[in-house]
Amino acid sequence: MTVKVRFLGSGDAFGSGGRLHTCILIDGETKRYLVDCGPSALSAMHRDGIDPNSIDAILLTHLHGDHYGGVPFFTLAAQLMSRREAPLTIAGPPGTAARLDVLAEALFPKMTEIKYRYEQNVIEYDLGVANHIAGVVVTPYEANHSPESIPQALRIECDGKI
Repeated sequence: MTVKVRFLGSGDAFGSGGRLHTCILIDGETKRYLVDCGPSALSAMHRDGIDPNSIDAILLTHLHGDHYGGVPFFTLAAQLMSRREAPLTIAGPPGTAARLDVLAEALFPKMTEIKYRYEQNVIEYDLGVANHIAGVVVTPYEANHSPESIPQALRIECDGKI
């Protein structure tokens, strides 16, 4: 089985060197995932001809804006622009659901009141445990980074590849 990993963005919070925010595409045999979804993720996807509707899940490593700040843009575009119908799973460290709501409301007031046309699931990882998320196995481990961002190093198993 073939699993492809493609860096859509690998920049820091400030776009140093013109690089886009963190966003990594994992293409499995039948599923597609993003690891992190910075604010420039949609721009990177459009630039590279990647259909956002083809993404099954977004796996967040931690809650700094340059890693999860693109999620409200992604979900709103899925609702209004690409008219997504397939379910979308968003997974992240404990506190992800509440932080996503706060971010969404800050960016687009009343966004949390939208009735999405597609099923949207937010899952919060159990640390050190194999979490089965939308066809992939994610085992998060505590990472050394700003503690308030709840940093996780992710071991991802997709189609038998790690």
